[in-house]
Amino acid sequence: MNQELESKFDEFDKPEIIRRKLLPWWIKVFCWIFMILSVFAVGALITNLFVENVNLSIYGFYTNTAYSGIGIFIIAIMILKGFAAYSLWFERPNAIMIAKIDAIVGIAICIASMFILPFTTANGHFSLRLEIILLIPYFMKINKIEYEWDNLETI
Repeated sequence: MNQELESKFDEFDKPEIIRRKLLPWWIKVFCWIFMILSVFAVGALITNLFVENVNLSIYGFYTNTAYSGIGIFIIAIMILKGFAAYSLWFERPNAIMIAKIDAIVGIAICIASMFILPFTTANGHFSLRLEIILLIPYFMKINKIEYEWDNLETI
């Protein structure tokens, strides 16, 4: 009888943090940054109902209103990044797949911002997106830890 009670209470114990230890410190820092920024992105939608201008910018795309094509695009990117960060931080089983999608989408958007955006805007200036310098190592690190992440069991 005593063992039966112990086993029922064991399931309420928090799982040990194992997978998060696979992440380097800089990814852990960016996890928090992007979780917070995704909350601000949703806040921008609400704020723009009461305030005329809400400046949004990511990867070279910018707008001063959340309720525009580019505004919704930027907010969607921020929410994707926040969801990837949340998944990594809280050790979700599909976190690596989401993080890879996040990295690939980010790299593609940076490339588009550097090579396509200059031809579609009035100023036509080329801008080097420094975010790509972190997105490529991010993708490589996530790819490197994928096997170990997927094969670790949470206790």
